[in-house]
Amino acid sequence: KPLRRSRMSAINVLAHESIQTPSVAWTGLLPIIILAAAGILLLTICSLFPEKVTNKFASVYTQLAAVAALSSTFSLWDKVQNKSEGPYSTLAGAFGVDGFSIFVTMLITICVILISPIAETFLKRENITGPEPYVLMLLAATGGIIMAGANDFIILFLGIEVLSISSYILAAMNSRRIQSQEAGLKYFVLGAFASGFLLYGIALLYGATGSTSFSAIKNFTQEVELTNDTLLLAALALIIVGLAFKVAAVPFHFWSPDVYQGSPTPFVAFMASAVKAAGFAAILRVLYVTLGEYQADWQPVIYAIAIATLLTGSLLAIVQTDLKRMLAYSSISHAGYLLVGTQAASDQGVKAVLFYLATYAFMAIGSFTVVAINSGDKGIQTDLNSISGLAARKPLLAITFTIFLLGQAGIPLTSGFFAKFYVIEAAIEERSYLLAIIAMIAAVIGAFLYLRILVKVWLSEPEKNQKGIKLHIPIEIGLVLAIAVIATMFFGIWPEPLVEMVQRAIPALIPG
Repeated sequence: KPLRRSRMSAINVLAHESIQTPSVAWTGLLPIIILAAAGILLLTICSLFPEKVTNKFASVYTQLAAVAALSSTFSLWDKVQNKSEGPYSTLAGAFGVDGFSIFVTMLITICVILISPIAETFLKRENITGPEPYVLMLLAATGGIIMAGANDFIILFLGIEVLSISSYILAAMNSRRIQSQEAGLKYFVLGAFASGFLLYGIALLYGATGSTSFSAIKNFTQEVELTNDTLLLAALALIIVGLAFKVAAVPFHFWSPDVYQGSPTPFVAFMASAVKAAGFAAILRVLYVTLGEYQADWQPVIYAIAIATLLTGSLLAIVQTDLKRMLAYSSISHAGYLLVGTQAASDQGVKAVLFYLATYAFMAIGSFTVVAINSGDKGIQTDLNSISGLAARKPLLAITFTIFLLGQAGIPLTSGFFAKFYVIEAAIEERSYLLAIIAMIAAVIGAFLYLRILVKVWLSEPEKNQKGIKLHIPIEIGLVLAIAVIATMFFGIWPEPLVEMVQRAIPALIPG
């Protein structure tokens, strides 16, 4: 009886106590909910009606889901830009909604909208059918958005893993090509090591500060003077290693050329645009916002990685003979420019990085689309000679490709010029003169790479196996290329609209 009485009293106490649940502002999570729910719903539809779901349906469905997610960001943007409301957090402070997270969300959803029709056209050519690629793309985009708004290391790691696992499978999606299988396996094995470094770094940081919350860690570094901060510095080093892998920064870039060459081209475009944007969003959240007090410790490391990335990417790109490997090393070089802006550790540097990410996404998607169009019936003709005489075979496509390559080289009247100018300006403002000079030298080396490709396009005769082959460009692919060209030229002539937008997208520390 006494035991029964004690149990009843415990139940009564629990019944009277209010259960604490985390506060959730669901509107702030709307883009994530839309994309994740769309992916799950697509799988459900396919399981119920497998014969009725075609590649075309899946592609249009994915586009509509991305458009819905993009549309949901407009009201959020107005809300956080309103001075009376401003940035806010949800999920008990674990996820932040500010101009930065919404800007990256917009960029990722635009990438999905542009890449979906490319996937539909070129996956069919490679006999890759089914809803899986589109579901994985929606889930990868969801992970990228989680990374952009993460306000806690656990949420950040969750976003990284959702993005990474989806990307590993996308890379290995072509089961009929040994190169695709090899690419996926390399990406997975090296990515697992990188995730291990990152997770161990997060564990050490928790040990040093007592929290995984960005705001709590920031407050700890501001208020507590550590007499021995070895644990925190070790955590910082491991976290940088883990995040540097995600953006293919040297010396953590070894996976990138093989993965870019072996993966289906539409997914390479996705990795070069959306995945890179998510990776740098995480880097800025962690280094610039959360560990800004330790700027003197991480700046020299990013400085060295930026130099290595710029020079390695530029120099190794010019000796490649495959277009996708060339563009892979070019992408590594572009990561170096983004690290130049990150190293500046200033608002100007963050603006430059966001501007660069937005403009590079259009150029990368456009470039890989042209490579895919020219890669033959099986999508495997990607050597440099395959592009020979493109101007004679398809003049308009050659002009389009030229605009994208000149943009990546940073030629005036293209968005790439202002992108490079802003990151170098940010470095000079922080008196990183040597880094700025190396960035300009890398730009010259990179220009040689793009001119080498353009010589093949404009001044070479078509290969024998290319003569007489007409390149068919579907309407939706032509529309994607047109949008990418317009964006590259428009922001190269009038960058102010995008500049004004990135000025409002500086990441903020959002208290939980």
